[in-house]
Amino acid sequence: MKGPLFYSKILLFGEYGIIKDSKGLSIPYNFYNGALKVEENPSEKAIKSNKELQRFSDYLGELNKEKSTPVRFDLDSLNEDLGEGMYFDSSIPQGYGVGSSGALVAAIYDKYAFDKITVLENLSKDKLLKLKTIFSKMESFFHGKSSGLDPLNSYLSLPILINSKDNIEPAGIPSQAQNGNGAVFLLDSGIVGETAPMVQIFMENMKQEGFRNIIKDKFVKHTDACVENFLEGDFKSLFGNIKHLSNVVLDNFKPMIPKQFHELWKKGIETNDYYLKLCGSGGGGYILGFTQDFEKAKDALKDHKLEVVYTF
Repeated sequence: MKGPLFYSKILLFGEYGIIKDSKGLSIPYNFYNGALKVEENPSEKAIKSNKELQRFSDYLGELNKEKSTPVRFDLDSLNEDLGEGMYFDSSIPQGYGVGSSGALVAAIYDKYAFDKITVLENLSKDKLLKLKTIFSKMESFFHGKSSGLDPLNSYLSLPILINSKDNIEPAGIPSQAQNGNGAVFLLDSGIVGETAPMVQIFMENMKQEGFRNIIKDKFVKHTDACVENFLEGDFKSLFGNIKHLSNVVLDNFKPMIPKQFHELWKKGIETNDYYLKLCGSGGGGYILGFTQDFEKAKDALKDHKLEVVYTF
């Protein structure tokens, strides 16, 4: 048995901001994917995944009892498949900000939800919000608190524009320029990040008025502008806003940036060769980079592993 593939995602803009109703833009990243599988001779990794899925199944059992969750799962089939050793076979790195648990949640919903909303339907805003609510509940098992966006992106395999918490829609993004010099890229920090502690730091900081004002007046403002610039294909304005955003993050999100990258982050802003920003909650995993000249950025970051995500 092998189920359909579900892809990783990249939140280009909106990390932390979407908690406070900034805009956000999330795109599928097809380089990594995962699928539900059963094998006769499972590896150690498969056995570990199966155990985690059993715990997840117990959690979905609790959700089935909750009247407030707008979904029910076929737990008999799920538990039967788990009994046969089903696991999630995934190339998506965990703790890297590219949605490893999101793809798993999407795969389970796709196979075991009763009356599921399918990708082939006319996806009205109401249906998208309902899916997001369901996925938020499901993914909370992994993160403590989830927006539901990662699974939504993985399930639909479409770019998603977040206008606000209650207003999301599929987005058309400018097509990539195959021979363009500009690029969005991932920089591998070599460290596994954990979402929950990072979000906790952010929520603690939000109790301070000064930090709240910075988020509202600078972080959200530049995030919103970046989303609009990107969707319009206005890359000149985009880089001005990303530079501001990169600066705001360096000054106010230090715990989310691994220490050894503080100087590299600053150097990008000073030289304009590249600008770095958080990919997901930070603390490790991938760091997202933007450059108008990828060759220049590659040279400046030659000691690091880079992966191009999008070219323009």
